[in-house]
Amino acid sequence: MRSHEAGALHGQAGDRGPAWLRVPEDPDVLVRHLWSSGVAKADGVLSVAGVTAPELAEEFGTPLYVVDEDDFRGRARAFALAFPDADIYYAGKAFLCVATARWVAEEGLNLDVCTGGELAVALRAEFPPERIGLHGNNKSVAELRRALQAGVGRIIVDSVEEIARLDALTAELGVQAVVMVRVTAGVEAHTHEYISTSHEDQKFGFSIADGAALDAVRRVVDSPGLTFAGLHSHIGSQIFVTDGFEVAARRVLRLHAQVATELGVVGAELDLGGGFGIAYTTQDDPATPDDLARGLLKIVDDECAALDVAVPRLSLEPGRAIAGPSTFTLYEVGTTKAVGLDGGASRRYVSVDGGMSDNIRPALYSADYSCTLASRDSGAPAVLSRVVGKHCEAGDIVVKDEYLPGDVRAGDLLAVPGTGAYCRSLASNYNHVPRAAVVAVRDGEARVVVRRESEDDLLALDLG
Repeated sequence: MRSHEAGALHGQAGDRGPAWLRVPEDPDVLVRHLWSSGVAKADGVLSVAGVTAPELAEEFGTPLYVVDEDDFRGRARAFALAFPDADIYYAGKAFLCVATARWVAEEGLNLDVCTGGELAVALRAEFPPERIGLHGNNKSVAELRRALQAGVGRIIVDSVEEIARLDALTAELGVQAVVMVRVTAGVEAHTHEYISTSHEDQKFGFSIADGAALDAVRRVVDSPGLTFAGLHSHIGSQIFVTDGFEVAARRVLRLHAQVATELGVVGAELDLGGGFGIAYTTQDDPATPDDLARGLLKIVDDECAALDVAVPRLSLEPGRAIAGPSTFTLYEVGTTKAVGLDGGASRRYVSVDGGMSDNIRPALYSADYSCTLASRDSGAPAVLSRVVGKHCEAGDIVVKDEYLPGDVRAGDLLAVPGTGAYCRSLASNYNHVPRAAVVAVRDGEARVVVRRESEDDLLALDLG
């Protein structure tokens, strides 16, 4: 067990950083594949779609999530083009607001939501309800009723209780519900334990191994108000290889064939989920949508041929792979200090005006990030640095290890790439810090899509 909240975030790397981290020849140069397509750097100043980091900080304040809209749209479009015969559902849990829901709709993707709140955002954005899928392991009766009344295209059922709730609600409302059955295939993806979602001992889905999945399909088929659409599987997040998908597809398709044989029902669709990885640091080498398409389509085709069953329509749920690389977070440096390490070495701590309230992933998952000086040129040599937040926690670390110019000082701006997924979505008001704004930039224009919270917002909930 960890003896402290900071846990393994501390004391691992010494003064050289992790093995994969290299000392850059010039710490001012961008590592291109970590940033969105619209980001550039000239004379040390970062810009996105023609708007500089200092301009963004001056107009909108910091910390600030900055979305490259064209990059977001381009990544969504790339999945649609790579999988022309599949249904692509953008996973709203990665990051969802009214603006992004509209971008997703305009680029031809469907939308996956997993709570009543996410559904409310989708409906506020006037997203076509028939292109919405509703996930979640504990949907309330109110959430299910609202989804049915709105006419969502599919509901992914996750428990026997939910099947019973839907059966009763469809009878009450006089509607038919199209459902998929979420199954666990017993595959543990190469990822952090908390974001691996297809091994048996976890809260999602019905187990294939113990027969619960087949029983769930039988219950759906026997319900007059439910239409069985197919099986759904999701093996985890931040996955770089297709091995896990291959094993999962094999097991899920065996169940697909069993359902057809024993229950006389052929699921028209197979959902393999998402979880496709992105580049957070130089150690990450993600696949492109075209690469994923070649691998996943071959896996499904081969397994269906081996089982002698028709190939179902494939659906996928990328979220991080679309939202993640499209966004960076902009911070202002407040303080710096050098801390002595064993052997006479030292580490430089750079404190910024955000932290675990705007990016909990380093503390939650030991996630690695990169960063760059964004507001000026520097000729100073690179120094191993740790970027930390302002919160009252030793584990409040934004970037565990990065080489930054040795003269980084108060007032400088730092930009952290790859923060479009699960950063604003997981943001909190810890220490009563208002949540940061989200700004979208396109063609030299920046606009607020989610405004910054104020102290008045925080106090409005406190009834005293």
